[in-house]
Amino acid sequence: MSATRLTHVDGSGKARMVDVSAKPKMRRRALARGRIALSPSTIALVRENGIAKGDVLAVARIAGIMAAKRTAELIPLCHNVEIEHVEVSLSVEDDGIAIEATSVCTDKTGIEMEALTAVSVAALAIWDMCKAVDKTMRISDIVLVEKTKEAVE
Repeated sequence: MSATRLTHVDGSGKARMVDVSAKPKMRRRALARGRIALSPSTIALVRENGIAKGDVLAVARIAGIMAAKRTAELIPLCHNVEIEHVEVSLSVEDDGIAIEATSVCTDKTGIEMEALTAVSVAALAIWDMCKAVDKTMRISDIVLVEKTKEAVE
């Protein structure tokens, strides 16, 4: 794709915020996923709520929601959308924690950055909570799974 077709680049190749003022508001939903690999002993501690810093899953869930709400402050050219809902789900597995975030808005531009940010920061919160007991952690597979939009009346 040429630089002139990228929406966040102007005709001279400089980064810019996209003008969405003429776009109609649409109901938008995004789903993102990711995971953090943890050692079996760390998984056991998470399941037992035995991490010294506290409830890993509760902290990660709240961190993800808070991050989604601040996405426009973190990503320089991201529009500040009116978030109507963010849900962060965490599933403890034998080799790590799967993270899923859904975000919803009715606005002129998308909500996928908020879902991706929620997953990313939830994973970082888990890292921070577990870093004293696990030096093998690995964050991976952060991906936008789905984004939808539909007209509102």
